[in-house]
Amino acid sequence: MRARKALLTSFTSSAFCLLAALTTSASAESIAIGIGHQSTVTNTVPGGIILEKLKLLEKHLPKDGKYAGATYEIVYQDYTSGPPITNQMLAGKLQFGVMGDYPLIVNGANFQKAGKDESRFIAVTGYNLKGTGNGIVVPVASDVFSLEQLAGKTISTPIGSAAWGMTLKVLRDAGLFEKVGLVGQAPPIGVTNIAQGKVDAHADFCPWSEVMEFRGTGRKIYDGSEAGIPTFHGTVVTKSFADKYPEIVDAYVNATMEAQAWIAADPVLAATKVSEWTGIEKEVLYLYFSKGGISTFEASIKPQWDDALKYDHSLLAKEKEIPPLDFARWVDHSFVKKAFEAKGQKYDEVLKSVVTSVPDAPSLPPAEMWIDGEGIKNFDSVKAMMAAYKEAKQAGKNVFATYVYDKATGLKLFGHVAFYIQATDGALTPFMKKGEAETFASKSKGNLVLWSALSS
Repeated sequence: MRARKALLTSFTSSAFCLLAALTTSASAESIAIGIGHQSTVTNTVPGGIILEKLKLLEKHLPKDGKYAGATYEIVYQDYTSGPPITNQMLAGKLQFGVMGDYPLIVNGANFQKAGKDESRFIAVTGYNLKGTGNGIVVPVASDVFSLEQLAGKTISTPIGSAAWGMTLKVLRDAGLFEKVGLVGQAPPIGVTNIAQGKVDAHADFCPWSEVMEFRGTGRKIYDGSEAGIPTFHGTVVTKSFADKYPEIVDAYVNATMEAQAWIAADPVLAATKVSEWTGIEKEVLYLYFSKGGISTFEASIKPQWDDALKYDHSLLAKEKEIPPLDFARWVDHSFVKKAFEAKGQKYDEVLKSVVTSVPDAPSLPPAEMWIDGEGIKNFDSVKAMMAAYKEAKQAGKNVFATYVYDKATGLKLFGHVAFYIQATDGALTPFMKKGEAETFASKSKGNLVLWSALSS
């Protein structure tokens, strides 16, 4: 009897030791987290480069329970467009991908077609309800000022991108689809070719139109807001990873939302730091990051995005023959809903709140100027800003950029690229498009004036 009891005690002890060893092994697991992102694409930065540089994901990763003792191997892979990210996710080398609306759809559809795994669309990183961010630019010396003038010419664009989708839609809507050639070019190549006058026009996503405008190499003739389709970027994750590590997906969404709040808290600091990390000019980034700027950084997946995605898929199915996509299965609100509700916000209410530009917004100063060493200065009128600009230049100050709002849409733009209508009392009304400025001039009896004349 004693021998049996000793044997039972020994067996029980061994079992406990084995269980403890297995538990320790599991809790000491090394978990790989691969994130594909696009640091030079403005709407994606809260889901990639900001997380990496501020180490926000590490801050939110779980460290107790089943993750006690776990180690994380976080790898950020930077790309200039979305398709390579999808390829790496399909190959099992990345778990998260941050990309634009059209590449997001291709990601979900290709995963469902492959049948081995699926992806889930879990959060938005940045958006513009009207579609600004996408745009068509011509060389600054071009005599083209409207879409119709591109008949018989060629547009380059990153194939499969949001800008490509916008271009297809607007060419069809304008009856120009058979009259304008399309060639594929990555953003850096298209930007270079515009600067060298080697292409008639280039269509691209955020922030490349504004980069060309700021550098003085390109002039926007078509803004994405005219297409009537929202533009946004967001994050997908592989379903297998989300099922196995839902707490890590929670951490990623919380980190993204903290990055979005970091931009809103100090747009000048955010623009300056992201510029240092990416090479995109801080003045361009401020145009996107600032209050009243081009981008809104908020993570919820709104009904407008669902509608836009379904429209985009129909276009892709027609033009690229991509596979079907079960949107009800692919779009997953659960992680971002949990994140908002943890902050005391009702997700249904968040979904109803959409930011968009309106002409003459009372909460926004009509003009801004960014001066080296002095920061952003607000003005009650464009006329007052122009006077201050001249004084600053005469005093030898370095003016980084000026900002005004398009009278027609309320969209923020660089002061030096606007078309101005000057009234008899000297008041200045800015426009994004020359044609709209001329129409306003004929009605108001004002004169069309360019920045070069006003600032001299």
